[in-house]
Amino acid sequence: QVQLVESGGDLVQPGGSLRLSCRASEEFTLSSYSVGWIRQAPGKDREGVLCINRSGGVASYGDSVKDRFTISRDTAKNTVYLQMNNLKSEDTAVYYCAADAVCAAKPRDYYFWGQGTQVTVSS
Repeated sequence: QVQLVESGGDLVQPGGSLRLSCRASEEFTLSSYSVGWIRQAPGKDREGVLCINRSGGVASYGDSVKDRFTISRDTAKNTVYLQMNNLKSEDTAVYYCAADAVCAAKPRDYYFWGQGTQVTVSS
């Protein structure tokens, strides 16, 4: 069964840091796919954050996180990470990882999805 599992979400104070992990099942070679991080705040549509393509290139969906968040991949661990620094209250959302052949123009166009992990930024 193809499966993506996010972890690392937590309650953190503004200015804090978190590292989210997206681990794929052994049958799913994550390095063969583009992997995006997408977030969804309550009552809002899903918003693309960052995506790493199969060549290691990074695509950003906007300027709100590009200077604070970084995406990386550990092929040996079959895992993609999202390092989040200087977190703000506006970053509060459920964070999903998703995979497809290419970085999707629209977040909902990704084919494979994890279950999401909650990130809450509050003082």
